[in-house]
Amino acid sequence: MTARTLDILTAAQFAALGDTGALRVANDVDVEDLPLAGVTAIELDFPKFTDGRAYSQAVTLRRRGFAGELRATGAVLVDQLVQMQRTGFSSAVLREDQDIAHAERQFALFAGFYQGDAQQRSPLFARA
Repeated sequence: MTARTLDILTAAQFAALGDTGALRVANDVDVEDLPLAGVTAIELDFPKFTDGRAYSQAVTLRRRGFAGELRATGAVLVDQLVQMQRTGFSSAVLREDQDIAHAERQFALFAGFYQGDAQQRSPLFARA
């Protein structure tokens, strides 16, 4: 079973937080040169389910050494959560019509992965 390290919030839970102070980054921004000094949380937007540019942004930020909170916002569906975790997100805010109980079950579907990712950089064959 894949260990879950992604915090999942419903839209209502996220709204109750109010202003989190996170840097909000649109998915068309090049994060390669984004100034990160003093930034502890970044929200990356998924404007629609089929637009995955925020995945690339998350990987880039993690490779640059950003260790703070990376939160997925926007049209976040249950089906995306495992990939969000693998690309470096630390939390995700579900779209209003998504069921958090279904979201929790996504992480029990996969025992592991052959490819490396943001959390485990080495592919399976290269691990001890």
